[in-house]
Order: sequence, then structure tokens, then C-alpha cells
Amino acid sequence: MTIVPITSPDLDAAEVAWFAALCSDDYRYLGVPDGALRSSWAHCSQIVTTSEELGFRNILCPSSYQVGQDTLSFVAACAPITSKINLLAAVRCGEMQPIMLARTIATLDHMLEGRLTVNVISSDFPGETADSAYRYQRSREVVQILRQAWTRDSIDFEGEVYHFKGLSTAPAKPYQQNGGPLLYFGGYSPDALELCAEQCDVYLMWPETKEELAGRMRAVHERAARHGRTLDYGLRVHMIVRDTEAEAKDYARELVSRLDDEQGRVIRERALDARSLGVSHQARNREIANAEGYVEPHLWTGVGRARSGCGAALVGSADQVLSEIEAYMKMGIRAFIFSGYPHLDEARHFGTKVLPQLKTCSLPHAYGRVPDKTPATPLGTGERR
Repeated sequence: MTIVPITSPDLDAAEVAWFAALCSDDYRYLGVPDGALRSSWAHCSQIVTTSEELGFRNILCPSSYQVGQDTLSFVAACAPITSKINLLAAVRCGEMQPIMLARTIATLDHMLEGRLTVNVISSDFPGETADSAYRYQRSREVVQILRQAWTRDSIDFEGEVYHFKGLSTAPAKPYQQNGGPLLYFGGYSPDALELCAEQCDVYLMWPETKEELAGRMRAVHERAARHGRTLDYGLRVHMIVRDTEAEAKDYARELVSRLDDEQGRVIRERALDARSLGVSHQARNREIANAEGYVEPHLWTGVGRARSGCGAALVGSADQVLSEIEAYMKMGIRAFIFSGYPHLDEARHFGTKVLPQLKTCSLPHAYGRVPDKTPATPLGTGERR
């Protein structure tokens, strides 16, 4: 019995994703820059292709204004070098005019032949500090416009931020049908929960105790139920998996062995979401953890000392980590986004020790969004006008 009703209660598999370190977030030792692990096309594209070879079903391509790559450009470049893995593109709502964003997403979805998923982001733009309520209203309107573009013949929208009348949706028709690409969303404020409950498909959480995660799922479901909706739930968490628990814990200690706490603070604060409510919860995890940084027997908060956002890792043997994932699945979590340091090395550890023991799926396929053949859209096989 899941914690709350979910969209995919009968799904006996999970979408297991990895992470493309586009935003200067790859280290051998946390907080110690390594030129060989920079966020270059060569390095990050290798993370994608290796993840596909290992059997991961999706890969998060994050967005942030710091040294790294533009997310949508990177996703486009991944289309011809991949054939199976989905791409979860982080889209900061409002950065691009919504109609042009709809066309861009449709273009990417056709390039990927239905392998595009979208992570809706609502944080500030570089150089801007906006009121939280305004940011989420802007994001809500962007998502509503995308929904119209994907499901109607014209866009007619009158909002607080955007106004459009009688625009044809032909240039914005995606490859995916029955609602278009799935929308993944993470946020902790009341405005964030309302946006996700009303408009999105998968609510993403950062690592906390299982009790806290259960409470968060209940809060989101309560809001979704008011809109007559259910959601699926996802968890973003780092991984340190080895043959034995002792080896995994040794590596966790080694990972932060050269970390200067002041440098860690600088790394945390340069992120655009550094002052968000979600980040404060990750800091709270570190405060209540034991002397070794564990807030639960296998949930280690040390990563958050040098990283904004997702700040904890599952640490243990393959069997222990597998048991933790299975426990999350029983709670109702159907999407996982894992990562580790260095990202290529840890992808191989997880991808060979744990991933083969998991039944995985692609959520867009499970939702019936991906057609069996190229759809009759203007960018597909539709009549050219």
C-alpha cells in the first residue's frame, strides 16, 4: 500500500535515471576542482552515453547559470548519439518566451522521437531576485501555455504575466501524444506544491528521512486531490555503493577528506536556488545527523557540505542500497534520479551492482505518451500546409 494514491499504482517498475553534470558539479574530492571533470561536452556526453549503455532509463540535464552548458543545446546534441535513454531537460520558466519554448520542446521531442521529459524550474534568473509568488505564477502560466500548445489547435491565454490570442499550435506539436512530454517538478513552498498539484505529472523530492518524505507526499497529494488529480513521485539522491558497507562508508569519508568548509559554503551559495526552502531542509538534515553525518542508517548528508540542492547520498553495499530503493518504491516512488562522484565511476558502480536487480521502465511509455510510429504532426508525417 503506497503512502498516498498515485497515478501508477499497478506499475511494478521504476524509472531509474542518472545525472549529467552540466553545471560544474563533478568531483573526485568534493570541493576540489579537477580539470579532467569539467562540464565540457566531451565529459558530459560521455556520462549520457555510458548511462544509456548501463541501462539507465532517463538522465537529468540540469540548468544553472554557472560554468557549464546550456541545457536545451546539450539535449539537442544528445539526440543523434543516443537511441534508448530519455532526456530530462530542466527548463527555467520565463527564460524563453512561452510560445517559442513550446516550439523548442516540440523540436527536441521530435529529434528524440518521444524521449524528452521536462523538469519545470521556477528559481530566479541570473541577476534577478523576484517574489516567490510571482515566480510560481509565471511558471504556472508557462506550463498552462505549453499544455494548450500540446493539446489544442490554438493558444488562447489571458493571464497575469502572459497574453496570447488565436495562435496556431502547429509549430509546437510534440512527437509525444495524449498530453505531450511528462512534467517533473520539485519545490517545497506552498506556491510550489500548488503548481505541481495542479499542472505537473511527477513530484520530485530531495533526500530526507522516510518519515519526512511520507509527510511531503501527503501534503502534495492533498492539494492534487482538490484538483481531482493524482501524481507520481520521484526521489533525487546521490549514490555510494560498494561490495561491502565498510567500503562504501570508507569512500564517503574519502570523498570529503580534502573539503575546506569555507570553499564548500562558496560552492553552495553560488547556486540560484541557494536560499530556497528545499535547500534549507537539506541543511536541516545535516544539523540533525549523527557525528558521521548519517540522518538514517544509510542516508549520509556529507554531500550537502559542498553542494546546494540535493545534499545526501545512499551509502552501503549493493544489497543494502537495493533494499532502500525497494522501500521507497513501496512508499509510492516511481522515479529515481541518482548520481555520484565522480559521475562516470559511480554510474558504473551502481549500474553493475544494483541496476541489473531492478525492474525499470520509461514513464512516458508507461503513460502511453510515446506513439508506435511517427505521429501525424507538422514535424512528423502530417500534411504539409
